[in-house]
Amino acid sequence: MNVEAKSNLPAAGLPAPPVKPDAEPAKLSKLPGLIAISLYMLLLAGIMIVRVATGAARPLMLIFPVFFVAAALGMLLLLRWAWALTLAAVALSAGSFLWSFTTQHIAASLLQGLLNLVFFLYLVRTDVRKNLH
Repeated sequence: MNVEAKSNLPAAGLPAPPVKPDAEPAKLSKLPGLIAISLYMLLLAGIMIVRVATGAARPLMLIFPVFFVAAALGMLLLLRWAWALTLAAVALSAGSFLWSFTTQHIAASLLQGLLNLVFFLYLVRTDVRKNLH
């Protein structure tokens, strides 16, 4: 009968990860708004891909869905760079939609602009920023 002793020591040659006392890991379930914003970013990516496929937008616009998908997946992993990318996308989208409403008076643009503004205000909360790594 072979009994192996299990140790909490790190493998030889690997440094031990830093552990903060009394610190619990950040969980996505504590921030349900990030899940909604990630789904919204995926929706924006899908809409942009369909617009390019139907010829309503130039193929160069396919750069944006790549960033939208990267931001959405990074937000689900609670990464700070994805937060910054999402924050920039939401802020620019809010400005674009609100500008579109002021020039063309389309109610859907106002609704999308306000939705992006709500997402922006959620993302800049300190408890959201504190839970990212």
